[in-house]
Amino acid sequence: MRQSKAWLRGRDPKDAMSITTLNDIFFAAVERNLDRIMLYRDAGKWLPISSREFGIGVARTARTLHSWGIRAGDRIAILSENRPEWPTADIASLLLGAVTVPLYTTLTPEQTAFVLNDSGCRTIFLSSDQQLHKVLSILPQTQIEKIVVMDPVEFNGDLAPFAGKCVTMNNLTLQGPENLGAEIETKARSIGPDDLATIVYTSGTTGTSKGAMLTHGNVASNIQCSLLGFNMRPGLISISFLPLCHITARHVDFSMLYHGVTLAYCPFLDRLPASLLEVQPSVFVAVPRVYEKIYAQAKQKAKGLPKSAIFDWALSVGKNHKPEILAGKTPTSRSWKLANKLVFSKIRQGMGGKVETFISGGAPLGRELAEWYAAAGIRIHEGYGLTETSPVIAVNTPINHRIGTVGKTLPNLEVRIAEDGEILVKGPSVFKGYWNRPEETKAALVDGWFKTGDIGNIDADGYLSVTDRKKDLIKTSGGKFVAPQPIENSLKLSPLVGIAAILGDRRKFPAVMISPNFSLLEEWARENSVPFASRAELIANPKVQALYEGIVEGINGNLARFEKLKRVLLVADEFTPDNGVLTPTMKLKRRVIEERYKKQIDELYAQAEATAVP
Repeated sequence: MRQSKAWLRGRDPKDAMSITTLNDIFFAAVERNLDRIMLYRDAGKWLPISSREFGIGVARTARTLHSWGIRAGDRIAILSENRPEWPTADIASLLLGAVTVPLYTTLTPEQTAFVLNDSGCRTIFLSSDQQLHKVLSILPQTQIEKIVVMDPVEFNGDLAPFAGKCVTMNNLTLQGPENLGAEIETKARSIGPDDLATIVYTSGTTGTSKGAMLTHGNVASNIQCSLLGFNMRPGLISISFLPLCHITARHVDFSMLYHGVTLAYCPFLDRLPASLLEVQPSVFVAVPRVYEKIYAQAKQKAKGLPKSAIFDWALSVGKNHKPEILAGKTPTSRSWKLANKLVFSKIRQGMGGKVETFISGGAPLGRELAEWYAAAGIRIHEGYGLTETSPVIAVNTPINHRIGTVGKTLPNLEVRIAEDGEILVKGPSVFKGYWNRPEETKAALVDGWFKTGDIGNIDADGYLSVTDRKKDLIKTSGGKFVAPQPIENSLKLSPLVGIAAILGDRRKFPAVMISPNFSLLEEWARENSVPFASRAELIANPKVQALYEGIVEGINGNLARFEKLKRVLLVADEFTPDNGVLTPTMKLKRRVIEERYKKQIDELYAQAEATAVP
């Protein structure tokens, strides 16, 4: 698709500081004219999408939306797994000045209805027959006028009554003019930094989901600075698997598009291991839970002699070379080369073998896990941010890197620590407020400073550390504050621990609830002649109880007296986003846990009282 280069006059398209809106990124991506800016898997093969093909798809989608009467300010929902149609729908909407509202595919029909109704969406793009039926079941509760389905769907049978409202994505993108047309292009280029781009509903760890309003300038200003020093360039590949409805994943994809990095779309998390081997990405951005699973798999594969002895030896060698790894250098000693050949290269091979940049965000990584990866020759660049900050506030870069911190603040932001330890942020990427919630907006923004709700500190060199969520801090009945996340991160380093949740708010002492890694626990039970007919029976076995008490006791040795975990509560459930205990970005919903397991928690503390725990 031919586009005027007037918008780039006087500016270098490779200069990330030149963008002021998300529409600029689209025009820059098309101008690059690359043979493959995206990859997607179809019928067992990875197929490319060129800049031109992507531009045509966006143009035709934008033209269709415009013909439906979509104008600036209208809200358009996207309910889909990661696939090329996602950014096509997103950018086509943004070019018209419309506001995109991404939804998690795991939301229930009731939750989906809430977001659609609260935001007032007129049109929705969705991925599959399953998502279509979900939306149709709550359609009367919404203002949806048109539904675009990405998968091929026949609107007959039970779908026949909705044929007038529904259309497939192919009908939009496979026919019609290949350019935007003068009217749409003029509108797209007239969008300004202060125009609203998206309403992103927070995943709601503490209550009802809220829609954070992000402008074009909010996100574009963040993209300008978030990857400084990372040398992103055409020819690299980034695998897109974190849900695009989360601002972190969407920010990464926009950034990759702008820098010409190829995006390989992996729609489902269970496809990630195979996709990594097939695509062999050079950039890997993941949440800590993914890094935890890779760590657990590596530990599991190293079980038994002589593998465990070789594994432990290699890590001991790696620990001696951590300063070099964290400085971005490759050690040259004979012992490290051997350790790398025998162990470290195998770990990297599981992630495709060609990753040169590892980034972690979305939740705290945990220093111990970062240390383990560094010992294995992998430097993870941990960052930090929130939906309301578009999202990046700070990030470790190849140039400025300090393990155990989330890096230095982006150069266009101000960060200060309030008297109570809360991290406050001011700058161009701070959101404009919550959709239709003026009181909550007023509470979150004070004199231009956004109250993150996180507790942290900044060291003498300017590196930011995040201790915990302010609302997550546990205050025992004795008045002591316990930060749960560092303790939970330490516990999750045991492969037998799936998810750990610290308990103890307004109680006499801290305890911990553990959802085991059941596949490994069941294997352990068989190896140790522990009979079980169900998970409930398995966790009730005294040997299993003792196993987890031993894991917790090992952690207690590194905790202050008031932090020590004095009881362990095992549950027979796996904690997942699907059952509502975790957010889609794998953060604990502590309120849900407290309510769902109230009876077991109360019994745990009652038994402790009866046995007079000090």
